Amino acid sequence: MKRKIFIGISVIVMLTTVAFTNNTDQFELSKNLDIFASLYRELNMRYVDETDPGKLMKTGIDAMLESLDPYTNYYPEAEIEDYKFMQTGQYGGIGSAVHKIGDYCVISEPYEGFAAQKAGLKAGDKILEVNGLSAKGKNVGDLSKILKGEPGSKVKVKIERPGVNNPLDVEIIREEIQVKSVPYYAMLKDGIGYIKLNGFTEKAGKEVKEALQDLMKNNELKGLVFDLRGNGGGLLRESIDIVNFFVERGTTIVETKGKYTKLSESRKTLNSAIAPKLPLTVLVDGGSASASEIVSGGLQDLDRAVIIGQKTYGKGLVQGTYNLSYNSMLKVTIAKYYTPSGRCIQKIDYGHRDDKGKAIKIADSLKTTFKTKNGREVIDGDGIKPDIEIEIEKNNPLLGALLEKNHIFNFATDYCVKHSTIGSAKTFEISEELYKEFVQYISDKDYSYSTTSEKVLSDFKKTAGDEKYMDAIQLEYDALIHKLQAQKNNDLNLCKDEIKELLKAEIVSRYYYQKGRVEASLVNDKYIKAAIDILLNQEKYNSVLNPYNK
Repeated sequence: MKRKIFIGISVIVMLTTVAFTNNTDQFELSKNLDIFASLYRELNMRYVDETDPGKLMKTGIDAMLESLDPYTNYYPEAEIEDYKFMQTGQYGGIGSAVHKIGDYCVISEPYEGFAAQKAGLKAGDKILEVNGLSAKGKNVGDLSKILKGEPGSKVKVKIERPGVNNPLDVEIIREEIQVKSVPYYAMLKDGIGYIKLNGFTEKAGKEVKEALQDLMKNNELKGLVFDLRGNGGGLLRESIDIVNFFVERGTTIVETKGKYTKLSESRKTLNSAIAPKLPLTVLVDGGSASASEIVSGGLQDLDRAVIIGQKTYGKGLVQGTYNLSYNSMLKVTIAKYYTPSGRCIQKIDYGHRDDKGKAIKIADSLKTTFKTKNGREVIDGDGIKPDIEIEIEKNNPLLGALLEKNHIFNFATDYCVKHSTIGSAKTFEISEELYKEFVQYISDKDYSYSTTSEKVLSDFKKTAGDEKYMDAIQLEYDALIHKLQAQKNNDLNLCKDEIKELLKAEIVSRYYYQKGRVEASLVNDKYIKAAIDILLNQEKYNSVLNPYNK
């Protein structure tokens, strides 16, 4: 077996050498491939313990690609379906998110209208068995693979449901799951529409178009809030199609530049715009990346939309996919993209690293200023800076602890056991009485966390001890720790509003699913308020996009 593997590697070396016979790097390529093949052979033949050739090769490939950038990845046959899901939002399965609590995985949220929800599964259901086999100890990835399968096939699960004494046996007929790219759209107020886009999958453009046309058909649409917060990107062509809904045919949206000429091209809009004059705002944050930045950056450079929120992620790289042998695949960075003004918003320079091997940010001295269509200054090398920035308070570590320990999730589960219905997603709120119930609920539970102040004081104590100062300042140090703990005990009150929002979103999702979660989150949303305010103030809107117009 090992000899066959080595022969296969040798054949690859020879074929690769032939492929690069006219390349000036031919000698280096063939030499290093030969070294690699020799090393791989010796490892398999001589290593003291048995090796797994496939795992060994995967480890080597991953380490090699890791030295380039995080977006260049190798997918063996077993992981191809997961990659396809990222691109299409489509897979065969039961249609539910799961997460792990203790030894078992729990249903996080069954997707509305799909197999799990049709079969009666609910958020909070603990999966005890799948097809008669224990699910104890299974991680999320392992369980997801078991639950996925051909549409029309059956899977049997045994669940433990809060509020029900005995385990339940549920048979689910798998189906084709198409997760929506647009989970929610609606009219907000005073003629302002809203569309939320979660990802740029194959049907993203189609879903945005249908939502936009529906809003325009059934309402006197005066402006639109297009929400790209937390949208990590996806397919380049979908981002261009979406920008095309708001700008006319023949407009350059993005230019890609790669090592080879054939990978460099200018992408223009191909169709007539649907809403070329509609006042438009785009919401972004640090989770808006890649295709989201092509849309927001393109609309900003063309002075077609007011960008609102926080600075985006800063991913200005384009990936291509290439099929390899044995049904495996390589996703590789092939180009950088440039917005209409000519800027590349890539934040990290993966070609240069610090002394610890970490890729560095583009230096300020290397950043260049460009101009939008109306002459506004924009800067490259650091994501998309919004036209109107929204200040968001940093999350208190308490919030992270409550989420990580599943106290928000479990409280919502208990709430649903006691309440069969709630009001609408828009009107439901966490009352003071209900918040007190939550505080009482967690009073005997572990939600320990360390604040930044505690970490600083801990480091200070160590340093002071090393320098022999601690004995002299011990009393003052203890007093400071005591005062800090007293303040920390008040965090449940200080963070009440943020915790209420987390509770509301989780509880509402149990009754109205993802659509309800989005709808509930908009009620007290600072981004939404800022977007509506500027869309309803035409003078201010125009002054942002064209400040030099006298």
